[in-house]
Amino acid sequence: MKKDLKYFMRSQEPEIVTAPGPESFKDEQGNVIQFEIKVLTQEEINKINDGYRKRSMATDKKGNPLIAMGEVVWKTEKDSAKASRHLMVEALHYPNLKDPELMNYYGCADVTEMPFKVFPKADEYQHVSRIVMQALGLASSVNDDEDLNEAKNS
Repeated sequence: MKKDLKYFMRSQEPEIVTAPGPESFKDEQGNVIQFEIKVLTQEEINKINDGYRKRSMATDKKGNPLIAMGEVVWKTEKDSAKASRHLMVEALHYPNLKDPELMNYYGCADVTEMPFKVFPKADEYQHVSRIVMQALGLASSVNDDEDLNEAKNS
């Protein structure tokens, strides 16, 4: 029996899933706006996370490098919150938080500020963060809210 590699040759098109936005975003008919989320690849997620990781030489109070077992000690600083916001911005296809008109409206130069501006209420921000992280496979769904799972299966 010949093993076929076609099963591993997936589409290169990004997957877009829909999920209901926060209750505070409704259209003219009163329906909750459906958000479109681009499912980022693991490579894209790693690249974003790596952009918020800084590695530097560890030093003592006088600024001298720390040495352990004959080797320089390195410290890694990570801004996980900013990386998460960047992931939200990259994954949200609609609304597009990188849209120049939207960024100009909110007076933002840094895309990582946009989730705070567009979703200023804690419940809105948490809702959007949750649906995006679920779509990316970085968070599991909450039992009482299976909106994303329903969206994926429809």
